[in-house]
Amino acid sequence: MNSHTPDTSTMARQRAVIDTVSARWLTTLDRLERTTVADPAIRALQRGIRSLPLGWMRDLLHGRPLGHPVHPVLVQVPIGCWLSTAVVDCVPGAQRAATTLTAVGLAGVAPAALAGWADWADLPAEQARVGLAHAVANAAAVACYTASLRSRLHCRSAKGRLWSLGGLAAVAVTGALGGHVAYRQAVGAPPAA
Repeated sequence: MNSHTPDTSTMARQRAVIDTVSARWLTTLDRLERTTVADPAIRALQRGIRSLPLGWMRDLLHGRPLGHPVHPVLVQVPIGCWLSTAVVDCVPGAQRAATTLTAVGLAGVAPAALAGWADWADLPAEQARVGLAHAVANAAAVACYTASLRSRLHCRSAKGRLWSLGGLAAVAVTGALGGHVAYRQAVGAPPAA
């Protein structure tokens, strides 16, 4: 056997670990979907968002002109910038590029968040519960990247890199939660008004 090829028992153990982690993640999401503790706050937030006088902007935020939700398109800016920040942080002398990418990612948060909240306001309870967890994880990511930018601007690049790594971990969690809402719970574009 080639020394670089894992043996069958190693591959089986790795697969068992992946299956266990996956099962625990899905169990956690199933529990989150059924937990009603935040429902009064969710209903109040949803009513508040739906009552905003957005006019034609509501359709735009939902992505109706495109025929699909715009939120997944808009999140590409912060996610792409922040993932690129992690890559650039590995390149010596690239602190300015990492700072710029962190800032551009933060600038891209507002449009993505507005579209996300507009979509979330129309979700049924199970999806809204997971969506709220998605928003909380997004807030954690934004807080980490804000701290990273502040550190980078004050010439504390090592601290900035650490905050970025924390933010990237939060982005991974929020992406998994958003993917769950969009795909496992099958949320799509709201019908035309």
